[in-house]
Amino acid sequence: MLRCVVAVLAACLALAGCTTSPPGPEATAASGESPAPVASGPQRELTPQEKRVIVEAIALSIRDASSAKYRWAKFPITASGEVNYCGTVDAKSPFPAYSGRQAYIVEAKVVGGRVSAAVVGLIAGGKDIALVSKMCAKYGLNPNDAT
Repeated sequence: MLRCVVAVLAACLALAGCTTSPPGPEATAASGESPAPVASGPQRELTPQEKRVIVEAIALSIRDASSAKYRWAKFPITASGEVNYCGTVDAKSPFPAYSGRQAYIVEAKVVGGRVSAAVVGLIAGGKDIALVSKMCAKYGLNPNDAT
């Protein structure tokens, strides 16, 4: 249990840098980096296989993954690359204050127009849902759009 708490705290500290404002266009142009993608344009429903990929990533962060109830948002249409995706799940958390509705952001790897892998960026419930929503908003996403 102590290792789990330490791991979550370490992840929160690592992700804390993600909650700062992204650099403006002048900074990314000077560094040669392209700005972070924003969800705009056409979107689609996830396939059952794509949902399984995301569920497998989220399952590592919740208790009793088989009883979790997911709400799915639309997914941006893209041929390949990394795409941020936000949604919600009703699940038990290792931390009782987070049990119930939790928002998450994952980075999905898209190959051939389909999600092939996903990694959790952040999942939180309770009063910390606002942190996830803020992170999602940077990419033009809203976990509350999930149905």
